Amino acid sequence: MGSQPAASRTALEPLATLDPAALAGLPVSSPLTVRAAALSAHLLYLGTGGGKLLLFSLQDPSTPEFLRILPIGATLPVSAILPLPSVARLLVLADGLLLLADPLLSRPVRRLGSLRNVAAVAARRGCSADPGSPSCSIAVSVGKKLLRVDLTLQDSDELDVQTREIAAVEGVKALAWVDDSVFVATATGYSLFSSSDGEGVDIFTLPESSGHPRVRPLSGGDEVMLLVDNVGVVVDKFGQPAGSSLVFNTAPDCIAEVFPHVIVAGDSKVDVYRRRNGAHLQTIPVARTSQGVLIVAGDDDGIGTELVVVATAYKVFCYHKVSAVEQIKASLRRKNYKEAISLLEEFESDGEISKDMISFVHAQLGFLLFFDMRFEDAVNHFLLSETMQPSEIFPFIMRDPNRWSDLVPRKRYWGLHPPPKPLEEVIDGGLVTVQQALFLKKAGVDTVVDEDFLSNPPSRADLLELAIRNIIRYLCSSRMKNLSSQEMEGVDTFLMYLYRALDLVHDMEKLASSQNSCVVDELESLLDDSGHLRTLAFLYGSKGMCSKALAIWRVLARNYSAGLWKDLSENGSCGTSVEKRSGEEIAATEAAKILKASSDEDLVLEHLGWVADIDQELAIAILTSDMRDNQLSPEKVVAAIDTEKVAIHQRYLQWLIEDQGCDDPHYHTSYALSLAKSAIEAVHMESKYRGKDDKEIDSDAQFIYLLREKLQLFLQASDLYDPEDVLDVIAESELWLEKAILYRKMGQENIVLQILALKLEDSEAAEQYCAEIGRDDAYIQLLSLYLDPQNGKEPMFTAAVRLLHNHGKSLDPMQVLERLSPDMPLQLASDTILRMLRARVHHHRQGQIVHNLSRATNLDARLTRLEERSRHVQLTDESICDSCRARLGTKLFVMYPDDSVVCYRCYRNQQGDSSSGRGRGLRKDVIFKQSWLVSR
Repeated sequence: MGSQPAASRTALEPLATLDPAALAGLPVSSPLTVRAAALSAHLLYLGTGGGKLLLFSLQDPSTPEFLRILPIGATLPVSAILPLPSVARLLVLADGLLLLADPLLSRPVRRLGSLRNVAAVAARRGCSADPGSPSCSIAVSVGKKLLRVDLTLQDSDELDVQTREIAAVEGVKALAWVDDSVFVATATGYSLFSSSDGEGVDIFTLPESSGHPRVRPLSGGDEVMLLVDNVGVVVDKFGQPAGSSLVFNTAPDCIAEVFPHVIVAGDSKVDVYRRRNGAHLQTIPVARTSQGVLIVAGDDDGIGTELVVVATAYKVFCYHKVSAVEQIKASLRRKNYKEAISLLEEFESDGEISKDMISFVHAQLGFLLFFDMRFEDAVNHFLLSETMQPSEIFPFIMRDPNRWSDLVPRKRYWGLHPPPKPLEEVIDGGLVTVQQALFLKKAGVDTVVDEDFLSNPPSRADLLELAIRNIIRYLCSSRMKNLSSQEMEGVDTFLMYLYRALDLVHDMEKLASSQNSCVVDELESLLDDSGHLRTLAFLYGSKGMCSKALAIWRVLARNYSAGLWKDLSENGSCGTSVEKRSGEEIAATEAAKILKASSDEDLVLEHLGWVADIDQELAIAILTSDMRDNQLSPEKVVAAIDTEKVAIHQRYLQWLIEDQGCDDPHYHTSYALSLAKSAIEAVHMESKYRGKDDKEIDSDAQFIYLLREKLQLFLQASDLYDPEDVLDVIAESELWLEKAILYRKMGQENIVLQILALKLEDSEAAEQYCAEIGRDDAYIQLLSLYLDPQNGKEPMFTAAVRLLHNHGKSLDPMQVLERLSPDMPLQLASDTILRMLRARVHHHRQGQIVHNLSRATNLDARLTRLEERSRHVQLTDESICDSCRARLGTKLFVMYPDDSVVCYRCYRNQQGDSSSGRGRGLRKDVIFKQSWLVSR
């Protein structure tokens, strides 16, 4: 995997150095040689070559405390120590024997069974710590056998020992037990055996020149490191490769782990590597006074331990894992931001740092970068911090004290940066630092100032703009957060300050016209003095200060210079279309938006006039808006509308009548009169200017047609206007159809027919009106008009013939003949009169037939009734009344058409009721008998 880069981090820091012999009070003539070491919680165990066990307390790691020494035999050098906390024992491998001691070394050691020549031993990871049955299992290599030893702690503090063989293996150098898998290292390679059934499998073989094999379980319980020379191969519990391998600088004498670091000792030094990617982090040189291997030990109980001990023959060194926070802090002190970010990402992926601390570090990074004038990077880190409050950057924008000073949290973070101060001071201080760094660089002194600043020093103006733009970016993002109302006021108000500082007119107007929390008092004079009146008007409008907003729009509409609309179109107008419009039109449009929603009659009517002068459609939209809570008073509106603005007056009355359902006759009459006057004026103007081209003539004709159509429809639909007032207006005009409608409303049928038949010559409409009247004399009257139009007009024989053809069958022939003019050509009416007379004769004869058939039917019914009444009925002694069920005997009785018989008393009681004795309703349920249907 290549050579490792030079280590530059401090992952382990020294805590204390132990002289075991001196602490144990042993004479110099009896030196101790450390051969094994183990950590369990805060207890440190040392095993010597002279057969002694030493116990030290690391409760306070900086001052280790000697507790006890326990001799186990002068000829039993200790080679391994395994704490077994689940069964409250310490397992010691000494000269091929397995010995058990209590954790505090308070009792003499005892042998574990009769095992001899033990080559290696390993405890199973994850021994049961169940208080009911604490137990532990160990794997032991004895000769050519691989044994499993199960230890169970009894109530009497005695151990129940069960031993069974797992497999036959020769030449075992090291063991590790993870889950059900026992990993075996021999001189020829690595194997894996199942602790339950003894099945084995070879993982891989070692080359002949390979060094001493070692196997090390890793924290987490599922991975094992297998050493091949200076390479640590990581495999899972099934022997399959897992993750990347670790390449060490030298072949290790011993391996330990303090998550997430792997610590290896060898060649008079201790190296620290990152477990996840094998990166070399730190090298710790160790001075040795004699030959022998370095021993490194950590607590094997799992993740979360912090201590590591490194032992030489006569000395023991205690180290403490440097926390993630301290490592990041050290990088930030050196202003090595890249390393700090890398560490943060590394610790985050390893789960070594909390979410809140990640946010804290991002905020700290942001402030340091900000004071180093790397504003974009600073804001990027501010945005990554979930705990940083927007109010923390308020001091960069406005000097204290101000309205929001109390919101700024008094955080000092790690004290690596000065307190926030206005942007100008930050930049001035940063530029001074750059100048000093340039001077030091010329003198050959290295500095921590960014090389880009030294090679290309920025200008103050550029830095200020860059800082403002990035703070704007942060504040815009902060608007999406759930902030308090006061904090939101500060964010929006400072946003407006910064937009104004860069003259970002579009952004200012966008913020002001949208829902915002800007404080008007803080911005009012500022925007007014800088001439940003449109922004101020939008701000007033968004805050409901409609009167002030409208006053500004009115001033702008009056004072916009010609050509300024280009600037407005380029800047954009919030909420308006992008088409080019004059400044006046834009001002009127924005004012209309406010007036449409306002229910203040005085305010609306005050500004209606100047808006109407610019755009009448906007004025109409204001008056007819349904956005306001309470509609305006029609009386005040009508009085306020300029009499010259007829279109507004008509459109408002139309909306009032059609959409609002107004039934006030006054407004109906006013609307009708206004439409009538407009129609008369349009017709007059059209006749006055007849010298136009065809296109203008078509346009005028279309306008007149639509206007008259609107008038006619209203005159027909409404019954609330005064037709006489309208007639007075159009009396001298040529609006004959409108006159016909009005006379019809007044019931003047003859005049209506005269207009339709003679003025308009609309025979179809005249006949339709006669049909609506529903009397034959109306047709006769129309016929008279056709045949005798008077006023020197020729008779309308064709229309008269058409009338007779369509309706002559229903007219009295005598009246028709009386109305016919002697001048009427006979050939025009002969066929029509002949058909009319034939139809009359046919109608008469048809009536006679119907009359005679009715008489025959009546006679038939009377005869049938007589026969029914005269028929004989025979009763017996058993006959009973169908109503009261009594025997009739010689009583009087009555018989109904359905053959039911009742006594006379029941008949008298039922008089007035149309039901028979059997309950049949004779009025509703009519009876027909076949014998009645007799044709006479």
